[in-house]
Amino acid sequence: MNDLKTIVALSHEFGTPDYVKGGGGNTSFKNETTLWVKPSGTTLAGLTEETFVTLDRAKVNELYDVETPVESHAREELVKNFMGDAVRNDAGRPSVEAPLHNILETKFVVHTHALLVNGMTCAKDGEAVSKRLFPDALWVEYIDAGYTLCMELKGRIDRYKAEHGGVPKLIMLKNHGVFVSGDTADEIRSLYAGVIDPLRTEYDSLGINEDLGIGETKQDPETESKIRQVFGEDAQFIDSSGLFECVPGPITPDHLVYARAYPFRDELTQGNADDYRAKHGFAPKVVIHGDHVYGLGVTEKNAGLALLFAQDAAQVMKLSHAFGGLEYMSDRAREFIENWEVESYRQAVAS
Repeated sequence: MNDLKTIVALSHEFGTPDYVKGGGGNTSFKNETTLWVKPSGTTLAGLTEETFVTLDRAKVNELYDVETPVESHAREELVKNFMGDAVRNDAGRPSVEAPLHNILETKFVVHTHALLVNGMTCAKDGEAVSKRLFPDALWVEYIDAGYTLCMELKGRIDRYKAEHGGVPKLIMLKNHGVFVSGDTADEIRSLYAGVIDPLRTEYDSLGINEDLGIGETKQDPETESKIRQVFGEDAQFIDSSGLFECVPGPITPDHLVYARAYPFRDELTQGNADDYRAKHGFAPKVVIHGDHVYGLGVTEKNAGLALLFAQDAAQVMKLSHAFGGLEYMSDRAREFIENWEVESYRQAVAS
């Protein structure tokens, strides 16, 4: 199927670090009866024709009329199981945003967490900038990912269609990323260029870029040994880099999943480690000590992703200065992601 080959090619093209990291982002292709969507936790760059999850669109459409529990985690569990019933192959669990892909009537959807875009979507003045640069885009304030986001967007997309005669080709999600919808690969590419190029021009005009200026440093076995000592099993593997300014709070779901909201900055004592766990409910994924930043994990990949997302967050913070500086997620939004089973699953698959 040529269209399936096309979405694989688009997934690889937009599965580079400029657009997504780790298991972030998702892509889809649809016809009248079937939705092919990326499995949760997998990488865009690693997708093949065989790895897409296929969904019965008629079954997915039923979801929009299902009466769901008020309690958020019970609701998401129901939706997860409902979507599982819509799967028609054994390629894994569909992306949590599959119901949103299904709503968008274009053939292709490519959703990314592009660095240059999140410099705007995570910024205090992001909405005003988006409306100035991308007047046809649908801007959406931060809404919990999954079913809540899907149902809220369904209503907004319906209103947009009534006003504009079609679905929005660009959806900017605050503290999250961008959805791009089109009927051809060239349209997807053109729409992305129409977002990335103006943003790069804005950053360049203000002399702002994403370079963190991380210097070369030697490994510090003594510090790594101390980290393993105080954090135990949570620090079985450690990755490190030279010092950079880490973000001191939650900015996107991806950063929460892979690097946690708050880095550990205190002296490496057991008491301080225990205090961090008592306050946050888990060990840190990122430790700042001396002239190093450390990513911690239960696997080598897990530790590398923690450091990678800490650096990505720092780049987003640097870019956000072009648009008023960072605006953090609320505690309620942060806690939802930290306790959401879907994100635990995504991290486990990606690690």
